[in-house]
Amino acid sequence: MVHGMSAGPPAPLRGAVVGCGFFAMNQLHAWRDIAGVEIAAICDRDPDRLSATGEGFGIARRYRDAAEMFAAERLDFVDIATTVESHRPLVELAARHRVPVICQKPLAKTLPDARAMVDACAEAGVPLMVHENFRWQAPIRAVAAVLATGRIGRPFFGRLSFRSGYDVFKGQPHLATGERFIIQELGIHMLDIARHLFGDVSGLTARSTRINPAIRGEDAVTMLLDHAGGAMSVVDCSYATRRAVDSFPETSLEIDGAFGSIHLMPGYRMVVTDRTGSETVDVSPPLLPWAARPWHSVQESVLAIQSHWVDCLRSGCEPATSGRDNLATVALVEAAYESAAAGGPVFLHARPARAAWSSPALH
Repeated sequence: MVHGMSAGPPAPLRGAVVGCGFFAMNQLHAWRDIAGVEIAAICDRDPDRLSATGEGFGIARRYRDAAEMFAAERLDFVDIATTVESHRPLVELAARHRVPVICQKPLAKTLPDARAMVDACAEAGVPLMVHENFRWQAPIRAVAAVLATGRIGRPFFGRLSFRSGYDVFKGQPHLATGERFIIQELGIHMLDIARHLFGDVSGLTARSTRINPAIRGEDAVTMLLDHAGGAMSVVDCSYATRRAVDSFPETSLEIDGAFGSIHLMPGYRMVVTDRTGSETVDVSPPLLPWAARPWHSVQESVLAIQSHWVDCLRSGCEPATSGRDNLATVALVEAAYESAAAGGPVFLHARPARAAWSSPALH
């Protein structure tokens, strides 16, 4: 470099996406929006889906075998967007090639598998981030930002609710066939948000049921969480709820604090009440050019979390939803199934209590 001249922009990060299914389209659109990133290759076992995705996104290098792709490509990261059964072998394959990994949630079906994946990446010296995008939704980030100011004081109660009759099985038919459904697929998001807002969990009690006779797993659950820092939260999820106006895919949220409250209502309205009065704020997510209602809140969060990943890769910082952090969320999913089956509380070995309510908000 000539003395006095800048080094110029960093070289583009070369990534690959494994899995070209329903949700991966959002990830591919988001990667295209992030400066300094190139998706150099894609991989999928379905040749027709692989071809259609490659043509649609202008990606010429296409593989039906992930091992072949890792052997042939020089990659700065891989985005694993497959179903949960394939996560561990694919993450371990990436670790063997020393390629940083983003893995779709749920990270694994069991906590031992999740730990093995985290350990494999740690031993290889590569970062692992879970694509746990719900805490990156604009309304949730807005709630976290208010909490971080201390405006409503220390939270002592929270409720996170996601209730809908939306037909999620149409776009993802595999969800109807598994023995586990709503806790593993949707509840995991809500549990992660609860951890993010109120801190880690010391005890959990869950009740679940199956309403839809056409599916195998549970489609409604209510969970009571005791947080290590003293707060209590209720997390309830349903895909069996019929309402005049379906708010899918919005999360409703209530938080009571020592000095006030936060209420996130359908329509992306956040009401903050403190000792001086109440304020209503529009926290609607932006509608990205490639997004479509009502999915736009989820789609915007995909762009946010993937941008965070790029920032972490370039800075060397640990991602907010790292594999290590996500182990605590996976443990809550396991605890919820255990509690629902046994009909009683499950106690967890929570990490030292952290005051999540005063932590810096995601940005």
